[in-house]
Amino acid sequence: MDRDELTAWLRLALTPGIGNDTARRLLAAFGLPQAIFEQSAAALRPLLTPAQASALAEPPEGLHALVQTTAAWLAAAEPGQGRALVTLGDARYPAALLAIEDPPLMLYLLGQAGLLDSASNKPPAPASQAPSAIKTGANGWPDRALAMVGSRNPTPQGAQNARQFARALAGAGLTVVSGLALGVDGAAHEGALAACDEAAPAARLATLAVVGTGLDRVYPRQHRALAHRIAAQGLIVSEYPLGTPPLPANFPKRNRLIAGLARGTLVVEAALQSGSLITARLAAEQGKEVFAIPGSIHSPQSRGCHALIRQGAKLVETAEDVLEELCWPQVAANSIAASADQASAGGPNDDESTLLEALGADPVGLDALLARTGLDTATLQARLLALELGGRVGRLPGGLFQRLGQA
Repeated sequence: MDRDELTAWLRLALTPGIGNDTARRLLAAFGLPQAIFEQSAAALRPLLTPAQASALAEPPEGLHALVQTTAAWLAAAEPGQGRALVTLGDARYPAALLAIEDPPLMLYLLGQAGLLDSASNKPPAPASQAPSAIKTGANGWPDRALAMVGSRNPTPQGAQNARQFARALAGAGLTVVSGLALGVDGAAHEGALAACDEAAPAARLATLAVVGTGLDRVYPRQHRALAHRIAAQGLIVSEYPLGTPPLPANFPKRNRLIAGLARGTLVVEAALQSGSLITARLAAEQGKEVFAIPGSIHSPQSRGCHALIRQGAKLVETAEDVLEELCWPQVAANSIAASADQASAGGPNDDESTLLEALGADPVGLDALLARTGLDTATLQARLLALELGGRVGRLPGGLFQRLGQA
């Protein structure tokens, strides 16, 4: 893309009052953005309101500076890390997003963007290719992708479920799509990256993060290191121009892209008013599968998942449930074997087993555990601490403890 073309695309995207829908109508009528700005007022009149036509006639404020910034950002890619700007109609634009209600005009990409550049020229994968290799479509975007979303404040079990499901699914050949938010999103990205670390070098695009800011900033700041890892081993995607801050309205809007880039959406934990339910609804409206992990009836973070299940979402207890529902049995065997190996490693001793059995599946307080186990307070607290440090027990607000099971 040369400077004039970049300027025209950014001008079209930034013109006040010209949304994606109007911009697509203009592109359909006149072709590339440069041609739109060459049209007479009479030619534009049937497609625009007077206010829109007036806005389109003047370059938006800050356009020149944004063109400079974007061109510099594209040119500053680091070794092993690609940067790209993909426009509607570009061969690299994800076909899956063309099918959603409001496809963005442009996508900014950071990470393994080189996969998209060379995908149309790469030879077919050999029949003997390992099932753990990430499968891609004709233009490089993964065609086996699952969105994973959930609470920003998950229970310890919810965070562990997200991490373990993502690790198993990425290890089985899926790309995990999420939103880089705190909580379940971050845990899902981490689990997928862990699977990528264990896989062959060819299985690179383990996770894809769709963010609600410009790609020149990271939000939340706590995920700066995670974002760098995703850029090195996956892909970060945004529809927002560089410099866009974390505006609250951007995050529900980007959820349509999370759902659109995946073949299904798995909700790990969600309260009834969670934004994750927006993603699930969008996935259902797009004709995609929706999955939900059930949780404790006493946990507010489980109520959104239970509501989805009542509405027809698929209840899942293991990663294999997802793979089988999506009719990808050829990769399920790897995931089953990996889960079995993980479950058999480092089992608890007798004292730990007794305490874990007393904990049960729901959150429980110290007084109830004292009554169930007959232990003195000091011994019980010491054993709980050992299990917590070993990742088998999580501590919840209000002095509650929860057993952490395997996904």
